Amino acid sequence: MSFIRQVLLVTNMNLRSVLERSGSSLVIIVGIAGSVAVMVSLLAMAEGLSSTISSTGEEDRVIILRDGSSSELSSGVAMTELDTVSSSPGIKSIDGEPMIAAELFAIIDLKKKGAESTSNLPIRGVQPASFRIRPEVDIIEGRNFTTGTAEIIVGKGANNQYAGLEIGDQIKVRDSFATVVGIFSSNGDVHESEIWADLATAQGLFRRGASASSMILKLDSPDSFNEVGLFVESYPNLELKVQSESDFYENQSSGADLIKVFGQVVGYIMAIGAVFAALNTMYSAVSTRLVEIGTLRALGFKGTTVLLALLIEALLLATIGGLLGGTIAYILFNGYTVSTLAGASFSQTAFAFAVTGEIIQQGLTLALLVGFIGGVFPAWNAARRDITEALRSI
Repeated sequence: MSFIRQVLLVTNMNLRSVLERSGSSLVIIVGIAGSVAVMVSLLAMAEGLSSTISSTGEEDRVIILRDGSSSELSSGVAMTELDTVSSSPGIKSIDGEPMIAAELFAIIDLKKKGAESTSNLPIRGVQPASFRIRPEVDIIEGRNFTTGTAEIIVGKGANNQYAGLEIGDQIKVRDSFATVVGIFSSNGDVHESEIWADLATAQGLFRRGASASSMILKLDSPDSFNEVGLFVESYPNLELKVQSESDFYENQSSGADLIKVFGQVVGYIMAIGAVFAALNTMYSAVSTRLVEIGTLRALGFKGTTVLLALLIEALLLATIGGLLGGTIAYILFNGYTVSTLAGASFSQTAFAFAVTGEIIQQGLTLALLVGFIGGVFPAWNAARRDITEALRSI
């Protein structure tokens, strides 16, 4: 009888007896499913946060900050500098007007829905050009604010997470009040976690005078980045730095990497417990089948046949556990919206968990690793059993 046929026969016999050992088999499946579900959930959270922040950037858009600043919150630019930068080559124009805008970034405190304490919520003062530079911004409810008034529009993510941000509501901004007149979306990017207001109004509310936090501009093409960078960074008395929008927001997503590492560490720590459960279960399964194993060996089945068949059984149970854990995580968390402190802005960013195929693959890899470690040692022990000793247990 061929080696492969021997393996298939022994594997078939093992799998038929799984139902008789359903209790011990479930220990392996549930233990692995728990480990995979936890790791997949945490990785899905990191993936959702990372994709929300990094999807904000476009290669043909540039953000200009004060030199030495790592975020808009710590940056400051004068409105007079906007006029200087506007004359740079490489900036796209519409009807002779360069597509550049100054923006003010600040933080206000507002309560999340169902919360007692307040959380940081970003508010962005923008100019009309800001909407032309970001065509993805779309008013989905209500209307846009009127320039020069204390009206605001709210991102869809902020509207979902915070109380008091429905159309018609008023929120306190410093010593004044602003009225919500619209809700906008921006393809799920980080701006959906912000409040937008007219720049001049925001400057008055936050007593910023003729200054803003940053400038954003649209390039003629991504190849024009060096032209703008050379002009701005070499211009006398301009202490500004130029970053592509995609690079800027990629740097802001560093917190997601920490969550990914944390998710993997927690998953593997839980997997250690699942390994011991699998070892215990597989050793028990081997000890109750010593007679079967001895009989098979006496009939000419090789020790490697027994080893491989038992290992296949452990891997199949691990695969079931991995798929179960991944399915649970997908059903419970995929698309689930939360908000967290992200980036260097010290503000809340709303995002949705994203259980991707790559994350499920990582979960299955963990499950198979647990199944292999939990099955290889009992299988190796069974394959090396003396035939006489095994038959003596009849």
